[in-house]
Amino acid sequence: MSGRLANKVAVITGGASGMGQATVYRFLAEGASVVIGDMNEETGAATMAAIGQKGMADRARFMATDVAEEADIEALVNRATSDFGRLDCIFNNAGIGGAIGPITQTRVDEWDFTFNVLVRSVFLGIKHAARVMQDQGEGGSIISTSSIAGLGGGAGPHAYSAAKGAVVNLTRAVSGELARHRIRVNAIAPGVIKTPLFHAGRPEKAEALAMQTVPWPRLGTGDDIAAMAVFLASDEAEYVSGQNMVVDGGVLANGPDMWGTGPESPMLRKAGVTRGSTGLGNDIRDVEV
Repeated sequence: MSGRLANKVAVITGGASGMGQATVYRFLAEGASVVIGDMNEETGAATMAAIGQKGMADRARFMATDVAEEADIEALVNRATSDFGRLDCIFNNAGIGGAIGPITQTRVDEWDFTFNVLVRSVFLGIKHAARVMQDQGEGGSIISTSSIAGLGGGAGPHAYSAAKGAVVNLTRAVSGELARHRIRVNAIAPGVIKTPLFHAGRPEKAEALAMQTVPWPRLGTGDDIAAMAVFLASDEAEYVSGQNMVVDGGVLANGPDMWGTGPESPMLRKAGVTRGSTGLGNDIRDVEV
């Protein structure tokens, strides 16, 4: 098997749609074996079918996974070692939009759900992957999805921004702890990426709005994130750790103000929680501005 990830074994959460799915396909094309974790069994089956059509089903597994549950993450990591004999990389990518709306209208359960999926899951992925990698004694790569929203205001809802900020600093803190084991810990901070999570079923409207703030002449795609993930998982990134790699087409450098903060902001006209492509459905309500 040839490729930049030949003979490596990876776990990818949120791997049945969007950026995660694109990364699954790219990792397989680069020679890796992949265990996919995703809550949505329907999109998981569709992803496995597509992998089968590419003739790579022998190097892929799918597990229905609630990334906020420790037993599920531990089982996902164990599946990699039991089926493929080792673990070289975990990509903690599963995500949701989470709580939206004015902070005065955010319910505690919406806040907790957001942090469970976006932060607790990353902690669990790092914890269990690091245990296996330490025991193997050959190093490894831990990658997590952060966001430009975690680097300042103006690029996402308050709960999402706070959660992604936690991912950035967890990455930095753990990178020093695991460096002596030659385990690299990095994050990828996407900007506006065309995925089902981003457009929420209205791709044309979402893209037109986003292009007002993206300097690059197109929106990002899952393939852009997959390319960075391949680099971080590969031996070429052997001296890269503790970094938050921004992939945003220049949005952050330009100064994001994607939704505004006044009463006209679409981010403040509704409240509730968005659950992305989990299949659980959203719970959105109108609020008075």
